[in-house]
Amino acid sequence: MSKRKEKLVRTTITLPRSLKEKMEQTGENWSEVIRDLVSQRLVEEGQTDMAEAVILNERVKRAAPEGWDSLQVIKQWRKRTSS
Repeated sequence: MSKRKEKLVRTTITLPRSLKEKMEQTGENWSEVIRDLVSQRLVEEGQTDMAEAVILNERVKRAAPEGWDSLQVIKQWRKRTSS
């Protein structure tokens, strides 16, 4: 694991005694393992949110009206915001 610049905080989890005993029998740094798993899960959740956003966008997307000139609209908005 890379060195962290962010200050770590302590939190508590509750586990069955049998699981804790198995954890103690390994040489694993369980704090690091759990930090990595939580980080990975948060990334996955973010990807899930992005996938849901794409699906929602596809549902509400509609064809542009006939004669629509998106380039012209972009130019108008740029002109408005640069003034």
